[in-house]
Amino acid sequence: HRPYPRLLAHSGSEEQNPQPDQEYQRLPYSSSKRGSPGNKYSGCLANLTKEGSHWTGTRSNPLLSLHSSKFVSKRTACLIATGPSPAATEEPEMDLPKEIFLKDYKKPDYLFDTVDLEFQLGDEKTMVTSKIAVSPGNEGNSSPLTLHGCDLKLLSIKINGTELKSDKYTVDPRHLTILTPPAGVFNMEIVTEIYPQLNTSLEGLYRSTGNFCTQCEAEGFRKITYFQDRPDVMAKYTCRIEGDKTLYPVLLSNGNLIEQGDLEGGKHYALWEDPFKKPCYLFALVAGQLECREDSFVTCSGRKVTLRIWTPAQDLPKTSHAMYSLKEAMKWDEEVFGLEYDLDLFNIVVVPDFNMGAMENKSLNVRICLCLENICRQKFDDVLFINEQVFQSRLVLASPEAATDGDYAAILGVIGHEYFHNWTGNRVTCRDWFQLTLKEGLTVFRDQEFSSDLGCRTVKRIADVSKLRSYQFPQDAGPMAHPIRPLSYIKMDNFYTGQLLFLKYYALNRVYNNVN
Repeated sequence: HRPYPRLLAHSGSEEQNPQPDQEYQRLPYSSSKRGSPGNKYSGCLANLTKEGSHWTGTRSNPLLSLHSSKFVSKRTACLIATGPSPAATEEPEMDLPKEIFLKDYKKPDYLFDTVDLEFQLGDEKTMVTSKIAVSPGNEGNSSPLTLHGCDLKLLSIKINGTELKSDKYTVDPRHLTILTPPAGVFNMEIVTEIYPQLNTSLEGLYRSTGNFCTQCEAEGFRKITYFQDRPDVMAKYTCRIEGDKTLYPVLLSNGNLIEQGDLEGGKHYALWEDPFKKPCYLFALVAGQLECREDSFVTCSGRKVTLRIWTPAQDLPKTSHAMYSLKEAMKWDEEVFGLEYDLDLFNIVVVPDFNMGAMENKSLNVRICLCLENICRQKFDDVLFINEQVFQSRLVLASPEAATDGDYAAILGVIGHEYFHNWTGNRVTCRDWFQLTLKEGLTVFRDQEFSSDLGCRTVKRIADVSKLRSYQFPQDAGPMAHPIRPLSYIKMDNFYTGQLLFLKYYALNRVYNNVN
């Protein structure tokens, strides 16, 4: 493989976050082989494995990106069950939209060290219990603790085991505020009730066609429980899921499966643990009737990782190329960037009603599987274009009888992209959503290099440049032109609505790669 000059990143504790005019920390480079200490990314491995790491942008490197293959068009909404919401989940009347400015960023007043979640899945409602170890973000901090929340029914809140009286906290349609939190470290327990089967926003936890599924990026976790829903609050998670064994035989979440067993009343449970800190937007839960293709991968250090791709039973035979793509991506990331997978299990879930197309949740990638015959698909000239708004079934499932060479190439790139997020996005995440490019732009660049190395580099490069000239250049020449790192936004979701925005974000990463 070609040597990769230094890519730009920043990581470290909150105290190490640079000011806007500071430069990034550069990643040392060498061209050694797989698994050796001098790997091209090995110099930054110590930084990347440092828990609580964040990227933050600079004025001289204003990168912001999104990967359009994640994002589903509004046409998909017809596949999701709809119905009236109860009073507890009705959309409240809102004040005028509030503009959020990059210059107003400040560190969180409180940090979360561990988060223990428990879900009791039900047909009509789901009970969510969160136990959080809280520590002050600043010494001597005595400010109220404000948590985000939306469409939640609060049942109880306890601090250090004592239930709070109503005069000790306030609740409005978007926040839960604890007025006088204890000084120092304390434990908080919040019990909420949610209604996934009536959740038509497709954010948080929702239920459709018999499956429970989550989507938390960018601000969906606040529809599961009250939380500091921001990417710079990172914690270690455990997740216990309880549900009917017949209806939901498969219970999945992030990390490693620690324990599972049967319960009374025909129910069962699974306990998952993610030992690495992550922001809440990477939390995931899937429960339903799925079957899996299983394989394994031996890392450069000799660890055996179990790989599973979960799909509805009828789609399982079409997952062989996706499994091949995953194993090739894991090997390539070790050889080229020196990055080894860090858990014992990696799951991919393909469901027919996931709303974001593809999502890189830690160790539990979720992808949509739609029937192409039922979707009005926008057509592009280049069959290697892998970043459509709707993450089609052809980007996950393939059979020799129906799939084209372009379909196989697309699956390779998209599977690789979401896997590569394990380091560029998950273990090292964004300080705030203004810095979205620092995970998406770099990861798109990485998946393009992966596809080029395993396919034809010349063909891939011509295709990428053609699209940049045909779509991105006209946009930037017109009224829809925008900086890749905005100075303000009103609604974070708007960062994910453009089909072409990712085109120049990865291009800047390539520029940095070529000029260094």
